[in-house]
Amino acid sequence: MLWVDQYRPKTLKDLHYHEGLSQRLKSLAASGDFPHMLFYGPSGAGKKTRIACTLRELFGPGVEKLKIDQRVFLTPSRKKLDVNIVQSNYHIELTPSEVGNYDRVVIQEILKEIAQTQQVDLNAKQRFKVVIINEADSLSRDAQAALRRTMEKYMSNMRIILCANSTSRLIAPIKSRCLLIRVAAPNHKEMKTVLEYVAQSARAGKIPDEAAEDIVRDSNGNMRKAILVFEALKMQTPDLSGPLSIAKPDWETYCHKVGDMILQEQTPQRVMDVRAKLYELLSHCIPPTIIIKTVAERVVQGVDESLKADIMHWAAIYENRMRIGSKKIYHLEAWVVKVMSLYKHFFYDMDMSGFEDGF
Repeated sequence: MLWVDQYRPKTLKDLHYHEGLSQRLKSLAASGDFPHMLFYGPSGAGKKTRIACTLRELFGPGVEKLKIDQRVFLTPSRKKLDVNIVQSNYHIELTPSEVGNYDRVVIQEILKEIAQTQQVDLNAKQRFKVVIINEADSLSRDAQAALRRTMEKYMSNMRIILCANSTSRLIAPIKSRCLLIRVAAPNHKEMKTVLEYVAQSARAGKIPDEAAEDIVRDSNGNMRKAILVFEALKMQTPDLSGPLSIAKPDWETYCHKVGDMILQEQTPQRVMDVRAKLYELLSHCIPPTIIIKTVAERVVQGVDESLKADIMHWAAIYENRMRIGSKKIYHLEAWVVKVMSLYKHFFYDMDMSGFEDGF
């Protein structure tokens, strides 16, 4: 088992940072009035760990007895949707956005089913079941509207916990019905504390300060990534001495290559070459929003200061269009063409101004 899973805190008191937040969650779990909740914050900040610890505080250790099930849902047109569900006797966890625009069907079916069943464990501390919805900010507007109606109707024997990276794409009625819990990324000191705890738990010896600093800097606030990198480096260099070489994931290196290709040449043939690379990334299940973000960050490193704002502006526009549309490759490719056009026009304008000055 990976260290990131093996040494994941099980209770709120075991968490190493955001102690004020842990106390607040403990108080909420102990009160008789537990609300719907929305946990939001960047990837790797510890949202799911905190949700799991809160569930344990609510229901006890029985919540850790999990089973993974694959459920089949039928759309009105009789299309079958396969959705993976993790559940215990006290809660159910799912990611409806996996099925794209059909997420409304999954939301309605699951929530209605849970809401109409009573708690089976008569000794349970709470009389309600909890539904955890991951990637809530990727839900379609229809699914969010269906979720809002269900939250009002079935509050008596069901609580909903939403997990999202940002609240900006959630409709206001959902946010107003939830208690918002912001889980911020840990700072460098907190990340070092967690790495030292993992090293001690794994009996891996003391982690050198310089190595810890390198890992924390590379992870950029992502605690999960930091622990994974630490374990990988420990396998390669047990004493973690000397300059460390932290390898980038293959998909990230590939995205950087796509960014370089965009800047090297702006031709129809280069667009086709980039399209092939984008298809390759999508076929390996790299989310299109991550692709456009990583490629855009690489592109802005190599362009003039005056172009950076435009490139990120159009990346945001096409990312939004990707969420609304269904064919992600169209929007990725359209953004690539737009960036090539901006970059080529910039050099054309520079050449013309140089020509006029010389003339």
